[in-house]
Amino acid sequence: MTIDAPLRALYSDVPRTVVVLVSEYPPGHATGLHRHGRGQLVFAVSGVMSVTGPAGSWTVPPERAVWIPPGVAHAVETRGGVSMRSVYVSGERCAGLPSRPSVVMVSPLLRALIVEAAKLPALYDEAGADGRLIGVLLDRIGDTEIKPLHLPELADPRAAKVAAALKREPGSKRTLGEWGRYGGASARTLARLFIQDTGLTFGQWRARLRLQQALLLLAEGSSVTAVALELGYESVGSFVAMFRQALGVTPRRYFRAPEMVRPD
Repeated sequence: MTIDAPLRALYSDVPRTVVVLVSEYPPGHATGLHRHGRGQLVFAVSGVMSVTGPAGSWTVPPERAVWIPPGVAHAVETRGGVSMRSVYVSGERCAGLPSRPSVVMVSPLLRALIVEAAKLPALYDEAGADGRLIGVLLDRIGDTEIKPLHLPELADPRAAKVAAALKREPGSKRTLGEWGRYGGASARTLARLFIQDTGLTFGQWRARLRLQQALLLLAEGSSVTAVALELGYESVGSFVAMFRQALGVTPRRYFRAPEMVRPD
């Protein structure tokens, strides 16, 4: 049921529960903020994408996906060329799926289901084998959320100012007190605001930001050493340890095919 990218506007009118859109994007492509009446599973077959919205940002490396519920505003930006598969799910079938955006692991089974679903005719037989394949696909969406790939936004203007500066300088070595003075708050107040707005400490939020930036830089071909230095780590070992603690594998292994990767 593949629908080519130029026919994107027509997918919502297809009278089927699931529609798959196959898209190829060049480096630096940006969609702008938009929303869908259907839920959307944004799957990167190759390349890395950033998905942003009011609730924060999500980094989508190869073989991972972001689930976006119906009606949630979001924008997609590619880093390097991206081969994307978008699984659009009708609103009535989203009731049992995650109610908020999240990055999920695409297991070998889920990947195979998406690939096969993309081969089905647009008007597949919902009562036959094709419909059963779609049912299994829906059951597998959202099985495993990867929380470290979500970076929550800050609501308080003082903390938001600090967060914006950190995004520009993720490798900055400023202390919490120095960031507090920059944002117009004490270190104690800034620490409280980060927990209040995101559920994360200042250090945890910054670590997630650095992890997102690391994934983008690694996908563009930067070396592990160069990324570690750019993001402010004292050594390559400390960067690799952070990466492994967050995602279960080393940076080099993370970009291998998922069926070949197991946590170290």
